[in-house]
Amino acid sequence: MQFARGQKSKLEALTPATDLTVGLGVEAPASPVFDISCFGVDENNQLTDDRYFVFYNQKESPEGALALLGPQDGDREAFRVDLARLPSTIRKLVFTITLDGPGTMSQVSRGHLRITAGGTEVARFGFAGSDFGQEKAIIAGEIYHKDVWRFAAVGQGFNGGLSALLEHFGGEEVEEDSSAQATATPPPAAPDLSKRVLLDKKLEREAPQLLSLAKKAQVSLEKANLADHRAKVALCLDISGSMSSLYRSGKIQRFAEKVLALGTRFDDDGSIDIFLFGRDAHVVGEMTVDNFAGFVGQTLGRYPLEAGTHYGKAIREIRAFYFPDGRGKERRSAVASELPVYVMFLTDGQTHDEETTRQQLVWAAYEPIFWQFMGIGKSSKDAGARKRRGFFSGLFSSDFTFLEQLDVLEGRYVDNASFFSVEDPESVRDDELYDLLMGEYPSWARGAPSRGLIR
Repeated sequence: MQFARGQKSKLEALTPATDLTVGLGVEAPASPVFDISCFGVDENNQLTDDRYFVFYNQKESPEGALALLGPQDGDREAFRVDLARLPSTIRKLVFTITLDGPGTMSQVSRGHLRITAGGTEVARFGFAGSDFGQEKAIIAGEIYHKDVWRFAAVGQGFNGGLSALLEHFGGEEVEEDSSAQATATPPPAAPDLSKRVLLDKKLEREAPQLLSLAKKAQVSLEKANLADHRAKVALCLDISGSMSSLYRSGKIQRFAEKVLALGTRFDDDGSIDIFLFGRDAHVVGEMTVDNFAGFVGQTLGRYPLEAGTHYGKAIREIRAFYFPDGRGKERRSAVASELPVYVMFLTDGQTHDEETTRQQLVWAAYEPIFWQFMGIGKSSKDAGARKRRGFFSGLFSSDFTFLEQLDVLEGRYVDNASFFSVEDPESVRDDELYDLLMGEYPSWARGAPSRGLIR
């Protein structure tokens, strides 16, 4: 059956099958890049579960009812759609085409959306650039449920491209059977999803290594039931002299990139805050997906390695940075924030201000900040053996006894810290590292709202 723009039909009039293939094709003389996606939205036209946004970077919904199949039989992209397996919360499937890069949809020479069942084409909607103006994205068609499953040939354009589409699917339908109209104001979740998707597209183009790390971090977050968790991320680096070989080897730069990748899963601004400590504590600024290349080396050019190690100064500086009202001083009542702060605190040895550090960590327990301490080097238990074997690499004399004590420090409002150590920051696989970074944080995050730390 050939469909015209705006035409609708009950799906059962086309085929009794519920296991379908939806193929989309689009051609343009200049061969631009097109992204083809499927949005699974609820009865209010809202994308409330982003696992049902199926596109190049998320190829399947959780139960497999929606799956990206890739090009086939003249289609630029095809989707497998099993309506019988869709959860009852998904009431509409929206198939879209977005232009990635310069140009507009008016440049399309021709395009189509077609539905096949059992290898037989049962519906086709064709369109051309003359149907559009300056839009950079279109809704080609929809399969939606209104008492029964139905198909609509939409052909509606959006000037704002992918971002406008994502905001659109946060709106409410104006008419019960409207396939294209929606209010312009999205709920809070829609802009967050828009930013995340656009950030991932940017990473795919400009920093694929970060996107690969981010996907590994996402797996660890999902295992910890933190897939939708939001937090600010900070990285606090030891710049005492004993860290020299680790910086020269590039290992700290690569570790910082792994933390940045985690930050892109916790937050959608594509950045993490950087702090340094040695003899003094320093607020450096943001490491972002735009400036991460060579960031650590450039930072050391401004902040040379120092003689001395003071955890307490760094903790106080970070507390004052995120909660300036307290100025890093004593607290005895909880402070709440919408976004908690996850601090990755990296060091290779002992601090010179143990009492200050203990005091700061006790006071910090009243703030929505979690401190993940990571030690680099062999523990003190192995130091003697390594000396006898002639290993004088700067890693041999690490003593993490104090960090182990901080992990179980008594007298805190909540347990706000965790510790683990590795002999070398690259001695563990990336997936294992992210699991370690999520050791105790999930339990802290779940309990923080009830203690008045997260709103």
